[in-house]
Amino acid sequence: MNEKLLQIEGLTVQFGGVTAVDGLNMELRSGEILGLIGPNGAGKTTVFNCITGLLKPKTGKIVFHPEERLSLLELAPHEVISVGIARTFQNIRLFPNMSVMENVLVGRHCRMQGGVWDALLRTSTHKTEEGAERNRAREFLKFVGLEGRNEDLGRNLPYADQRRLEIARALASEPALLLLDEPAAGMNQGEKKSLMQLIGEVQKRGTTILLIEHDMKVVMGISHRVAVMDFGRKIAEGSPESIQNNADVIEAYLGPTPMEK
Repeated sequence: MNEKLLQIEGLTVQFGGVTAVDGLNMELRSGEILGLIGPNGAGKTTVFNCITGLLKPKTGKIVFHPEERLSLLELAPHEVISVGIARTFQNIRLFPNMSVMENVLVGRHCRMQGGVWDALLRTSTHKTEEGAERNRAREFLKFVGLEGRNEDLGRNLPYADQRRLEIARALASEPALLLLDEPAAGMNQGEKKSLMQLIGEVQKRGTTILLIEHDMKVVMGISHRVAVMDFGRKIAEGSPESIQNNADVIEAYLGPTPMEK
């Protein structure tokens, strides 16, 4: 986990007179889970939106695969997905009236080779690819624990399973980097434990993960490193153990006393 996968330099984002992200420098190493924490309004999701092309910063650089000098700020959101970055959202954004299978196939779209005419004319090329992609989608659904739910509508899944479906859809694009925005929000303790296991399995498969999460037990339990933001700035970065006992972090976010280990 020594090779740099993502490099952020001097990232600054302003909304009117408000500075949401202020000169952020951060790097992500290949194969790690990096937890990004901080109070509400600290700028965490804004960082995600910049990485994925939804926002353009005032200044700064975001480089994917630094050895290739791939600037993400020059790419549209669909191009960011194509180069190997996928995300989930704080508020679930499934296609509620589409089936579980169809939701995952949407995630596969950027990896499909057939053209529009193949799909419209139902050519043999399209049929062959469609069958292969459905099999691939079943693999992702099995991996996240949704085997057998293929034809259920997205809106009919229990809340925790909707979260899992969103992760499956993101994984379907075969990302090198997966951004998870509060994936444990709204889950009970049993569901959170199961989610932590799933995220660990994703990382073991070789996917690098950048995680925003307010549940400290989740963050500290699965992250290799943790970065802390407050008022748009990074105030600390290090191992989970060092972050739990960092005076600046305790004052800004974790409370008056170090979190119990």
